[in-house]
Amino acid sequence: MHRYLSIDIGGTNLKYALLDRSGKLIMKNKRATPNNQVDFLGAFNQIIAQYYSQVAGIAISTPGKVDTQQGIVYFGGSLPYLDGLNFKQEIAANFGPLPVGVENDGKAGALAELWLGALQGKVNSAAIILGTGVGGGIILNNQLWSGSHFQAGELSFMVNNYQQTEYQQMVGMDVSAVAMIEEIATKLNLPDKKDGVAAFGLINQGVPLAKRVFEKYCRKVAYLILNVQSVVDLTTYAIGGGISAQPILVKTINQAYDKILAELPLVKRTLTRPEIKQAKFKNEANLYGSLYSLLVQLDKERGKH
Repeated sequence: MHRYLSIDIGGTNLKYALLDRSGKLIMKNKRATPNNQVDFLGAFNQIIAQYYSQVAGIAISTPGKVDTQQGIVYFGGSLPYLDGLNFKQEIAANFGPLPVGVENDGKAGALAELWLGALQGKVNSAAIILGTGVGGGIILNNQLWSGSHFQAGELSFMVNNYQQTEYQQMVGMDVSAVAMIEEIATKLNLPDKKDGVAAFGLINQGVPLAKRVFEKYCRKVAYLILNVQSVVDLTTYAIGGGISAQPILVKTINQAYDKILAELPLVKRTLTRPEIKQAKFKNEANLYGSLYSLLVQLDKERGKH
């Protein structure tokens, strides 16, 4: 049996899919994410019960800091009720022994790109996932770098604006794609403040106010890439998240990066410019990346690595 159940736990939806070992998608579906742990575990276990007998393992992507060895989530990110939840124990207690992998959602996004996407063959690279906050994953020597405490690549916690109040200093708030869209919608009186399609319609039309907000946002992303680049010296950055489907995003980030280099000639001479490209996977990235994380784990256990 070479099918795997992959579950992506998001703030809005629980997405789930059956995939084979090569990453071929067999089935996918979703349901609303409950707002408390009791209801969440009920929905989560219902999904597993439906497919448990059909699969060789279960791969989970979740917000929060993840101890991938134990399968424990800490803090829970946008879903604080996940704090302290041990997914491996939960599944074993309810369904019996089955390989289970648990990965942070940002890192799962990076692994999807490494496995089957824009970072294939890129030995040292990163994915930056733009959404409510800024997720990410850093690939060093073809492997995800988790750090000493499973928290490498937590780009949202970088500080890039010292003049602002506590949370506004942090990249997660200051470089929020959702906040950028809300700012455009508010300033231009759009009826739906979260309508990214409408906001990008105005950006693509070149509406001056929308364009200014967007270009300021892309400059912040470019600064973020430059800061990461100065530390880990990567060749390639894949830009993911829902808004990455808009071609103007990566184009404008590249323009902003080049403008920053022109303003900082010493940096331009010293740091090799990385490639900044669109991620292949959008909203399905975590389904693939969490499976790849599980497959790497299983291969290590079998002595292949």
